[in-house]
Amino acid sequence: MEALMPIIVQVISGIIGGQAVGAALSTAVMGQLPKILSGAIGGVGGAAILGSLLGGGGAVDPAAVGGLASSLNLENLLGGAGGGAVLTGIVGTIMKSMNKG
Repeated sequence: MEALMPIIVQVISGIIGGQAVGAALSTAVMGQLPKILSGAIGGVGGAAILGSLLGGGGAVDPAAVGGLASSLNLENLLGGAGGGAVLTGIVGTIMKSMNKG
């Protein structure tokens, strides 16, 4: 369970970031399911990218596995929320442009 904790934090923070961008874009095209899925996927991807940039090593860092306290770090929270927001914004823009045509 402790190995999954960073991924759970990344998914939840990604969903929060995705929901925030989805509400800000206010596209009627984008329902809840695309916002949740793109936020979750973007959250894990964003945390992995930020973790590798900061030297953390990716989505699951074996040195950081140690319960909830070690999972609530910069790369998991900010990387997850940022990645979820960015991917949700991209998906929302693509869906909006597809419906215009």
